[in-house]
Amino acid sequence: MVRLGVNIDHVATLRELRRGNFPEPALAAITALACGADSIVVHLREDRRHIKENDLLVLKKIVRTKLNLEMSLADEIVKIACEVRPHQATLVPEKRQELTTEGGLDVIANLKKTSDAVNKLKKCGIQVSLFIDPDKKQIIAAKKSGAKLIELHTGRFADAKTKAEENKYFNELKNAAGFASSIGLKVFAGHGLNYDNVQRILRIKEIEELNIGYSIICKAVMLGLGQAVKEMKRISNSIRIDKCR
Repeated sequence: MVRLGVNIDHVATLRELRRGNFPEPALAAITALACGADSIVVHLREDRRHIKENDLLVLKKIVRTKLNLEMSLADEIVKIACEVRPHQATLVPEKRQELTTEGGLDVIANLKKTSDAVNKLKKCGIQVSLFIDPDKKQIIAAKKSGAKLIELHTGRFADAKTKAEENKYFNELKNAAGFASSIGLKVFAGHGLNYDNVQRILRIKEIEELNIGYSIICKAVMLGLGQAVKEMKRISNSIRIDKCR
């Protein structure tokens, strides 16, 4: 059975639109875990655009399965991770202007910095995964860094415009997963996966875990919107009735 990690960043994104206190990422984590999620994923970005340090501290207290912290190689973020000690850290590339993570970490170009971060995190008892493109050279570099886990970037597969493109990128992922497993790495996958395209990714037997966020939060908005409107209408009607008495 493939494990599911649920990314709750965009619950915090909604909160930050008003700089308020809700919706609460912690409550989203509790709900997701209660409904079958195997782990909770959050990205503490350098610009703190959604998840904040306090969110991370609260989540570490309440998530008993696995808290997976997506993070850059920045010294400040590595220091925070070592202090909070999530169960897992996933090292990702990060650009200040991007809407979401664009592509995998270039481990080849950043091998020393990546290896240093991996070693620091492992010394703190944190499992480390590298979010990389399905490229053999990057997988070899990931192995050299000391990481035991990789998460294959599925973005190009998810964004494919034609069936031919989809087949090409699916085969890339399948071959990369097979190669990574053959050299002793555990393989996860994520980025851009939704309720339709995930079914094909599940056919890759080496993939042990999927990390999905945006499509789940979008689905939650639509599935829960009707109930939310009904509840507000019920409250509104009850108050109006009380005033007429």
